[in-house]
Amino acid sequence: MQGKKLYQEKLFSSFQLSHRVPENNFYRRLKEVLDLSFLYKQTDAYYGSCRQKSIDPVVFYKLCLVGYLENIISDRKLIEHCSMRLDILFFLGFGIDEPLPWHSTLSRTRGLFPKEIFEQVFTHVLSMCVEKGMVSGHTQAIDSAPIKANASMDSLELKVPEQELEVYLQKARYQSQENRKPKENKAPKKQQIVTASKRELQEIESRNRNWQKNQDQRPGASKIHQ
Repeated sequence: MQGKKLYQEKLFSSFQLSHRVPENNFYRRLKEVLDLSFLYKQTDAYYGSCRQKSIDPVVFYKLCLVGYLENIISDRKLIEHCSMRLDILFFLGFGIDEPLPWHSTLSRTRGLFPKEIFEQVFTHVLSMCVEKGMVSGHTQAIDSAPIKANASMDSLELKVPEQELEVYLQKARYQSQENRKPKENKAPKKQQIVTASKRELQEIESRNRNWQKNQDQRPGASKIHQ
């Protein structure tokens, strides 16, 4: 008899990411061996003292690391990619019903740190992955010093980044530039002209005002202003 799978969303369910991510999964193993708690002390000086909390620095650098390992430069695409991957959500410490930070929060947080500090810390985080044998099965150059991956972990899945570290960091710098040039509008001139009635324009203006008023309540919008 032919089977037919019917899908109906449940209002309540019992689900644990730890039960769905295999023991030998790369990001699960990386989560087990990568201790980034030192980031709290190392980045504390770059945050303000008001009550609003910004993105957790450990989560921020883990997202940057995922972007490098998955060859994703766009912050928007990075958040979309992570939200679809159970293993990456588990690595970041997020539940499936917990929204990730907004992509714009990543860019603002990256700009919060001096360029040298961001790149120095990110390079150190990557070197920790190499030393644990989790990134690349061959020699990686970190801070101009060759570091060999742990050969005892050859049986595990290893990540081999597609880009050189410096290339990725250059693109990351561009993502954080507030004055970067917008993309060229290649649409025909006729399509670039917006036509709307006075009532429609008033409705758009009203929606924009409401959005600006409420954007601080949106997930990931709690950036620290110094």
